[in-house]
Amino acid sequence: MRRVLLPLPALAVLAGCATGPALEKQGEVTGSPGDSRHLAIGSAGFTESELLAQMYALLLNRAGYSTEILTVGNRELYEPALERGQVDVVPEYAATFADWLNAKEHGADAPPVASPDRDATVAALRGLAAARGLTVLPAGKAVDQNAFAVTRKYAAEHRLRTLSDLGESGLPVRLAAGDECVERPYCEPGLRKTYGIDITAVDPKGVGTTQAKQAVKAGQDQMVLTTTTDGTLPDFGLVLLADDKHLQNADSIVPVVNRRRAGAAPVAKALNKLNAVLTTKDLADLNEQVDSWRRLPAQVARSYLRSKHLI
Repeated sequence: MRRVLLPLPALAVLAGCATGPALEKQGEVTGSPGDSRHLAIGSAGFTESELLAQMYALLLNRAGYSTEILTVGNRELYEPALERGQVDVVPEYAATFADWLNAKEHGADAPPVASPDRDATVAALRGLAAARGLTVLPAGKAVDQNAFAVTRKYAAEHRLRTLSDLGESGLPVRLAAGDECVERPYCEPGLRKTYGIDITAVDPKGVGTTQAKQAVKAGQDQMVLTTTTDGTLPDFGLVLLADDKHLQNADSIVPVVNRRRAGAAPVAKALNKLNAVLTTKDLADLNEQVDSWRRLPAQVARSYLRSKHLI
């Protein structure tokens, strides 16, 4: 296994892959699933994506494949490359990727296809992906979706475990989040409508940023928008409030493969081993080891798989 950070010229080539003949005209969709013995695994370059890519590579190595990890900065670049077989496997998020492909296929104003229902979301994703020559493997236990955190002290003082508890408390809440929070249904509008939370203001400090979490720790804000696998929450004395009414969409971790090159059963069998063990808490712990403890993703990934007797 080797790791490659693509230089700018290579990224430009991948970006260019978004154009050209439709896959349906190339036999990519109807051909037999492929089993290339050398597979390129895409990473989006942030901690969690790097960890997942490392674990995918190690599992595929164990199954007899040679691998390389390509760090490609964003979905706009790696998804077209995945369609073309320049990237063979990527870790994705079911709801986010489903709506992204839906918008790509039907336009930015298309009604969303993702929902809090994992099975329905994955089914919608599979349909959209198949038309592009991609196969979506089974979703695992781990979910990385939007989440809201408060200080441990605040939660204990007001007996808060869930977002419903916060809504029922009637407490005024200043929320640290991104600018878009004021209009996104999963954020301020959803917190008001679904949970009855009294959002007095949105402090535009970004999603899960250090500044946002520090503002909550200092008492400037009462709650922060982050994610379920944020590994740095303990550093700020923060805890998540459960989304007990399922406001957030089902962003389960799913491997997505190029069908022509990596659609064969042995690839799915190798990657499904991770699905059987990796939980949301596990992933948060792994992120913490990289982001807070400054361990290398490759070391963390290998240690985790060994602890689960997968390699």
